[in-house]
Amino acid sequence: MTMTVVKLKKVELGSGQPKIAVPITGEDQTSVLVQAKQIVAAQPDVIEWRLDYYQDILNTANYRSTATALIKLLGDIPLLTTFRTKKEGGEMALNNNDYFKIYQQVIDSHLTDALDIELFLPNKLVKDLIVLAQDADIAVVISNHDFNKTPAQDVIVERLNKMAALGGDIAKIAVMPNSASDVVTLLKATTIARQELSIPVITMAMGDLGKVSRISGEVFGSALTFGTVGASSAPGQIELTALRRELSELTLAK
Repeated sequence: MTMTVVKLKKVELGSGQPKIAVPITGEDQTSVLVQAKQIVAAQPDVIEWRLDYYQDILNTANYRSTATALIKLLGDIPLLTTFRTKKEGGEMALNNNDYFKIYQQVIDSHLTDALDIELFLPNKLVKDLIVLAQDADIAVVISNHDFNKTPAQDVIVERLNKMAALGGDIAKIAVMPNSASDVVTLLKATTIARQELSIPVITMAMGDLGKVSRISGEVFGSALTFGTVGASSAPGQIELTALRRELSELTLAK
């Protein structure tokens, strides 16, 4: 199936080599901006701001001030904004109403280029946020993370299909492998989903076992991988320079 390419500023997800995103995990404005300067200097394709690390995220004025300064620092590098819930490996517990309010502010003030929305939040909340974000020309990544195990291949494919059916622009799933077979399961599911779906897919197996999945996206069909400049946000993320080198080694001949 022909894939729709998703453009985040000048970055195209769904064409060519997988793009690299690097997370910001600062707890306050100072640490966020310090991290951002270091990451921008390394020139990743995308920067992800993990709002669940940010201690003042419920302080509207504080968040807006930091977001505005961050966007100015990023320049042409697109921003993916994510609040990862506690049940999916995030750093902060948050009720659904506050989750919605935070994301509504992000959308209303257009403080991001893409927004990560978790698949297993209440269905109405997910659908409402998708509509609001896309109406504001913000790309939607619908995601699911399992830090304990790797679901069966058909379950992974089913979830990615559901993300597309809900109207997401990009479908993302991350799993925890407990064996080499689990990594194979994730890669097989990625290949199937890439063939079935018209939207870009992001997949990864976490931890050391899963590192191969972070560098082989062009072969199996994952459009984005996550690397590090300093702090990581998930187990198995590879330092940006090394990740860029490994992706280059696995580039497919035209």
